[in-house]
This record gives sequence, structure tokens and C-alpha cells, in this order.
Amino acid sequence: MCCSGFLKVMMFIFNGGIFLAGAAILAVGVWVKVDSGSFLGILDDVEGVPVGLSQLVNISYLLIALGAVLLVIGFLGCCGAIKESRCMLLTFFIIILIIFIAEVAGAIVLFVFTGVAAELFAEVENGLRTSIRKSYGTQGSLTSLWNENMEQFGCCGVKNYTDFNGSPFQGQEKIYPQFCCNISSTIFPCNADEAMFSMVDGCLDKLVAAIEENSLIIAGVAIGITAIEVHRPYDGCTAKTSHLSNIQNVEESSLDLLGACLQDPALDQELQIRSSGSGAPGL
Repeated sequence: MCCSGFLKVMMFIFNGGIFLAGAAILAVGVWVKVDSGSFLGILDDVEGVPVGLSQLVNISYLLIALGAVLLVIGFLGCCGAIKESRCMLLTFFIIILIIFIAEVAGAIVLFVFTGVAAELFAEVENGLRTSIRKSYGTQGSLTSLWNENMEQFGCCGVKNYTDFNGSPFQGQEKIYPQFCCNISSTIFPCNADEAMFSMVDGCLDKLVAAIEENSLIIAGVAIGITAIEVHRPYDGCTAKTSHLSNIQNVEESSLDLLGACLQDPALDQELQIRSSGSGAPGL
């Protein structure tokens, strides 16, 4: 009984963790979906961008789906453990069995993607720089998108302020976007000397770092959840086996006691007397 209660509490805690992890992954998926539009808008205006890069937004749907599934699993596990609902627990284990392989595959893909991200973005670096030098300052939509991304990520250009050299904006005004100078700078507008002194990081490096950070977090959560899911059914099977073993031990002890009693000569004689006495009236 004590072991059963302990397993119930542990299952509730583990599934509560899965529920929270699902909520976190769902939130990241929504963030990627809502926030990726600005960067992808820039890519639409760049020639020679790999098709795969423009599909990054699709990962948001995967994260949203995974987060929703984990929320359902956590709910079924928690409620099933507390209410001891056979239907909920059965559904819970069926879902775990289905997504187990998917989680492992997803974690591997995320780890692989962190190494591929830098190579993939390196292919579009020249295209992004060309778009700045060709259209920044004259094409309103592209200029606005770059300004939004530089403000959001606290970055400047693709790699640094020199990406704006030769752009319509820099050629006309002989200055750089204010994002290329430190916020604490008292120099306005941002000139070449102040931009060089500030050395604000490029947006491409900031974006790669953000993707790598989120990929590692999500992959770590997926592997951790997988480990819990593998360990928990094993605990359940072990507890059930232990319970059956205890029942078997009780049955064997009872049989041993009964056998010992039957081998007692005095008890055997008493049983025979009672048996013959109870049978006398029927003769």
C-alpha cells in the first residue's frame, strides 16, 4: 500500500513536469510562428536564398503540435494517477508508445540542426548584404523590416556596420542606422567613428545564437522526457511484479502452514475422530 502510494505521487510529479514542459514548448512554437515573419520577410527580397531556409517557420508547427501532445499526456497521467482511472492510464501509455520514437528522432534532428544552422546561414550572408547595399534607404518595406530586426535583436547589419557601406542610406546621409551605435552613445546621428567604436554585433550571428539556444533547450527537454517515459513504465511493471510476488509468497506460506498442520499426528488423529463422529448419525 505504501509503495503504491509512493508510485502514485511520483507519477503525478513526473507528469506534472511533462505538462509544464509541454506548455513551455507550445509557447516557444507560438513565439517562433509569430516572431519569424519579420526575418522571413527580409529573405523574400533576397535572391539566391536556399528554399530550406525560408521553411524555418514550419518548425513552429512541429513545436506547437509537440507541446499540445505533451500537455495531453501530462493531463492524462496526472488525472489518471490521482483518480486511478484505468481508461486514462491506458490512453496515456498508448500515446507514450506512439510518440517515443518521434521524440528520439526529434531530439537528434534538433542537435544536428544546430551544426547545420551556421552553414545554412552562411549561404545567404552575401545575399543579405547585397540587399542592404542595394535597397536600404530607398525601398521602404525592406528598410522597415531591417529596422525592426535590428531593434529587436540589438544588432547592426548582417555582420557589422560596414554592411551599410555603399547603401543608398549611407551614400546619401554619410551616416549609419542608429542601431549601429550603442544606446548610451551621445553621438547623433551615428557616424563611422562611433559605429566602429560601438562594434554592435551583426543580426545573423544573433539569430544563429537564438536558434541554437532554443534548439538545445528543446532537445534537452525532449531527451529528459523520453528518459522519464522509459523509466516510469519500468517502475510500474516492477511494482506490479513485486505485488504479484508478494501474493505468491503469501499463498506459498499458507500452503506450507497447511501442510505442516496436516503432518501433525495429533491433529491428524483429531480430524479423523471428528470425521468419524460426524459420519455416525448417517449410518
